[in-house]
Amino acid sequence: MLPKTRKLRALLTAGLTAFTAAATALPAMAEMLDVEKDELKLGFIKLTDMAPLAIAYEKGFFEDEGLFVTLEPQANWKVLLDRVITGELDGAHMLAGQPLAATIGFGTKAHIVTPFSMDLNGNGITVSNEVWAMMKEHIPHEDGKPVHPIKADALKPVVEQFKSEGKSFNMGMVFPVSTHNYELRYWLAAGDIHPGFYSTTDVSGQIMAEALLSVTPPPQMPSTLEAGTIHGYCVGEPWNQQAVFKGIGVPVITDYQIWKNNPEKVFGLTKTFTETNPNTTLALTKALIRAAQWLDENDNANRAEAVEILARSEYVGADAEVIANSMTGTFEYEKGDKRAVPDFNVFFRYYATYPYYSDAIWYLTQMRRWGQIAEHKDDAWYDETAKSVYLPDIYLKAARMLVDEGYVSETDFPWESDGYRAPTPAADIIDGIPYDGTKPNAYIDSLSIGLKSKQVVAGNKLVGG
Repeated sequence: MLPKTRKLRALLTAGLTAFTAAATALPAMAEMLDVEKDELKLGFIKLTDMAPLAIAYEKGFFEDEGLFVTLEPQANWKVLLDRVITGELDGAHMLAGQPLAATIGFGTKAHIVTPFSMDLNGNGITVSNEVWAMMKEHIPHEDGKPVHPIKADALKPVVEQFKSEGKSFNMGMVFPVSTHNYELRYWLAAGDIHPGFYSTTDVSGQIMAEALLSVTPPPQMPSTLEAGTIHGYCVGEPWNQQAVFKGIGVPVITDYQIWKNNPEKVFGLTKTFTETNPNTTLALTKALIRAAQWLDENDNANRAEAVEILARSEYVGADAEVIANSMTGTFEYEKGDKRAVPDFNVFFRYYATYPYYSDAIWYLTQMRRWGQIAEHKDDAWYDETAKSVYLPDIYLKAARMLVDEGYVSETDFPWESDGYRAPTPAADIIDGIPYDGTKPNAYIDSLSIGLKSKQVVAGNKLVGG
């Protein structure tokens, strides 16, 4: 991509626009922010939920804010995070757990923040054809098709059979602090399959595990499954649908069915960047809000165009047909079993882009549940940590500017929010346990498998509680 060429073009265009603005019916022109840094390099992983970055670039929303951006795919999530920390990247599409984990010092220590949540939902869990054939015996059917959602109860006898034959049951997820790790663990635990603990001396995440989870980069998931190294995985799109198209596996559940409208990726920056470049941070947030709104507007009317953009090699680089399978409101499970899932990818509606503290706290509860946070923390710690990482004030300032400029509507944003979503009801979560972000320890204690709020992992056993 050529930021300098785009910069010259944008400057010429800006002059023409200023000259003709009075005669146009475009949204009201506002004074452009005096950005501290106008040439930026932003990173991403090749997943469809990087879409807001691609759209902000392709539709000129970055340029409208005086930003000249290069988008650069990264090899994996660790490389991406490290390059944001060192300043080689100015910001990036990130796993929601990454800013939180870095800030509290799990793994790499750095203060990473987010003023923008990139999407809701978007992940799935896929198993091999062999495992699916074994699971089907334990799944009710109607009209010849499996009844959804498929719970991990149907996987438990398969895991037990593997164990009786002296074989480990291996599953892939994309990173230790990824949504995928926590969603896969949540689904397994809801089916009485223990996914294992972390400890200060053993960060494998496999202490006491019945299913062994390990890291596999997203684009490598299908080939690793096909090789038999793993028996299933949790990943974002298009890598679940790729397994269907290749005929090597079957997606059994989406995260929308695990937790309706769950938070997914965020846009991450260092705290230092936001403090040194406050106007640039606002400008980035404005451009990304506009991109998210474009992706969802008019009942997803722009999704076909988004699919064509994402299919390009510089973005996701997968077949458009594979990407469209989920991006356009459907999801295919067994080959030919395509079902409507209109909210599989949500980029703007339901206040998807607002960085809720309660979303951050859910990730922190899962880190504590599985031992990544080794010791008990009181409820106030969860609130303070969330507020040190999620920055709704910046988000709402950017949103107010966009409303005043006529690009978005007043009703698109939760102006009166205290930063906490209403509690998620039991009916919207696979195990029937409600989630209230204002009461993290009570929530942790309500979960059947996992550390209770005052337990710790010592060696291969739990202590305290």
